[in-house]
Amino acid sequence: MPERLTVADLSRSRVLGQLRGKHVLITGTSGFLGKVVLEKLIRAVPDIGGIHLLIRGNKRHPDARDRFNSEIACSSVFERLRLDDGDGFENFLEERVHCITGEVTEPQFGLSAEAFRQLAGRVDAVINSAASVNFREELDKALAINTLCLNNIASLAALNSRMAVLQVSTCYVNGKNSGPVAETVINPAGEAIPQSDQGYYEIDELVRLLTDKIADVRARYSGKELEKKLVDLGIREANRYGWSDTYTFTKWLGEQLLMKALNGRSLTILRPSIIESALAEPAAGWIEGVKVADAIILAYAREKVTLFPGKRSGVIDVIPVDLVANGIILSLAEALAEPGKRRIYQCCSGSSNPVTLGEFIDHLMEEARSNYAAYDHLFYRQPTKPFMAVNRKLFDAVIGGARLPLSLAGRALKLVGHTRELKWLKNIDTTRSLATIFGFYTAPDYVFRNDQLLALAERMGSVDQDLFPVDARKIGWATYLRKIHLAGLNKYALKERKLYSLRSRKLKKAA
Repeated sequence: MPERLTVADLSRSRVLGQLRGKHVLITGTSGFLGKVVLEKLIRAVPDIGGIHLLIRGNKRHPDARDRFNSEIACSSVFERLRLDDGDGFENFLEERVHCITGEVTEPQFGLSAEAFRQLAGRVDAVINSAASVNFREELDKALAINTLCLNNIASLAALNSRMAVLQVSTCYVNGKNSGPVAETVINPAGEAIPQSDQGYYEIDELVRLLTDKIADVRARYSGKELEKKLVDLGIREANRYGWSDTYTFTKWLGEQLLMKALNGRSLTILRPSIIESALAEPAAGWIEGVKVADAIILAYAREKVTLFPGKRSGVIDVIPVDLVANGIILSLAEALAEPGKRRIYQCCSGSSNPVTLGEFIDHLMEEARSNYAAYDHLFYRQPTKPFMAVNRKLFDAVIGGARLPLSLAGRALKLVGHTRELKWLKNIDTTRSLATIFGFYTAPDYVFRNDQLLALAERMGSVDQDLFPVDARKIGWATYLRKIHLAGLNKYALKERKLYSLRSRKLKKAA
């Protein structure tokens, strides 16, 4: 909560007024963004009526509350709440956080008909942030979590005409379209899909076709081969219709499904770009796990990757996670205040505060050169080689040309008893693997716009702009990338390196 805001200021907050006493269902709180949304609601909206969390049980914790306590409530995302008012935080969890054991991909979330009906009557809004963000997921799994499970969200909303639905999507449903990307329904860049008079695309026949192809693959393969064929099928179908990967394809399908199912009802689709560590809340740099850009940063820091396909002049759209969480809460309040409308917002930086891939790389390389020792979990030593982004044809020529002789050398060494894989060959394979997954995102020829989200923030007023900032112009890229993001990766996402001397290993073995 910004310190300069007084009690009188808070009384003018339209967001706090709309969420006071409301009950919100959230899916996906075991994920990075879901945790930040939950933390911000608890900290900034103390008068919320209740937060209901749909959590899938697992072998260790079949009950949702047990899993919440063991895997979510103990997260470092809540450190600020515990430090500010530990007892108050624990009381809030006990009294107003309600855990529901269920699965978003199952009909009625796996609940009984009566329990599902009661849940629908109890909640005023749903925030669906559950998703598989694996770019190369098996097609059946990606369809289930990113597309088909939205039938269950729509079924819940059908039982309560007042319910607002907020679907977390991604700016990259844009697929292979180029140019400016507005906050509107995205047209496929590949094969034609029929479009309705209401603007959304009719996907029922396409989903049936994909399901038939999945069944055909299942009938012919099994085990690891089946997994690989389902991954290949997903990539092939995504490319056919105009997307680079299965994740973005199935998220676009999910948007169309919800727009049709909730036509004339309250639906907000919020699309973030590449979500990275927090700008300020709950703590500067807070992050969980290694995200899209971080996989490449980590590979460079460990001296596995120095060359990558990319367009240095292209705008790489990164957005801190707290700005995304604020966008979710801001647009949710609007949906509750003015129900019955379909809205699409993009939470991004490319149009208002762009940073190019070249600038992104230069900031990180300069910090690595001048201050690598401050990030001891990230850099094991000072990088000695520059990180270079080159066009795809040159990248393929260099990597392909280098791999062949190294592969032959590796085979020759194996024939004479050398069993360890050549380090250079291993690094080339790591580079190729990362380029296959992320190469599309480092050569952008599109710019995401968020004019409507910024206009929403303006309409909400200055108090809510302070409480729930979404404006990427607040980001100073040099400070964020060099001091906030790298520090956050080092502190929150990466474990301490375990160093054992040869002598200590021998002593341990002898003991």
